[in-house]
Amino acid sequence: MTRAHQLKVAILISGRGSNMAAIARACAAGRVQATIARVIADRATAAGVVLARQLGLEAEVIEAREGAGRAAFEAALMRSLQDCGAELVILAGFMRILSADFVQHFAGRMLNIHPSLLPQYKGLNTHRRVLEAGEREHGTSVHFVTDELDGGPVICQARVAVLAGDSEQTLEARVLALEHRIYPYVVGLIATDRLELRGHTVVLDGRALTAPLFYPHDDELKQATA
Repeated sequence: MTRAHQLKVAILISGRGSNMAAIARACAAGRVQATIARVIADRATAAGVVLARQLGLEAEVIEAREGAGRAAFEAALMRSLQDCGAELVILAGFMRILSADFVQHFAGRMLNIHPSLLPQYKGLNTHRRVLEAGEREHGTSVHFVTDELDGGPVICQARVAVLAGDSEQTLEARVLALEHRIYPYVVGLIATDRLELRGHTVVLDGRALTAPLFYPHDDELKQATA
């Protein structure tokens, strides 16, 4: 399906912004039919702010003021998202938990990527926990955001084997490389109106997914991220 305009995307970050950069580069290369309307960081020290500006993107810092509380921060964030016309909000290493009301406002229009094979290992320190549990495989999941932490409907996953001698750092690096492939792919599906959330069901090309898309065994995904 051809849109009358490219999808306007806002990306929220807290750190280095590597997934933000992967999506931005895919857009610039024409692999994803979307425009990065704004990058927003909740930390002035986030390295991703500098990276975004190096990529020619508009970047803004909205920090939670001490004593102001979540409501004031989210009000400022909402104003920024509305100001830039964001149609899709992407969390890319964004470490702040958003309120149920804020998330509901963007229901079906907010994505997150989590470094585990959801629903396993929600929360923090997933690489360490996977190693401590002696798991044989690990991975990453792109999902719609709901008010349940890391609990929204999963769209796409990628897996890696846990190797003998893996450290948190080596495992993270292999997972991150896959994140840089599957996140732009999912954004591209939404940008071309092929993928949507209906209730709690992920729908692709008019059909409900009975399981998440799986990289690298999904042929279309492999071609789109080659």
